[in-house]
Amino acid sequence: MMRPKLFQVVPTDEYQVYLYFDNGEIRRYDCRWVQAEGGVFERLHDLATFKHTCTVMNGTLAWDLSGTRDPYSCIDLCPDTIYRESVPDRDPLTRIA
Repeated sequence: MMRPKLFQVVPTDEYQVYLYFDNGEIRRYDCRWVQAEGGVFERLHDLATFKHTCTVMNGTLAWDLSGTRDPYSCIDLCPDTIYRESVPDRDPLTRIA
């Protein structure tokens, strides 16, 4: 079975990312773990950086820290991991407050 293709991401203030797939699925991936990680993930401890640089690159969830859309200088996560560890959810953009 082929994994659906990720085409859009929406980060939240709670270090979660909504993942939009080409099969219509919307899933939520919990990224709170990055707050405990050092090294390349340390820059993502800042919520504004986490949200502003969150994107789709290399076919997966990524953070474009250089701002150049260079696929070799981003932080990207394994697409199988984000799909497997994410949970189905409703589109947060359609929820009524």
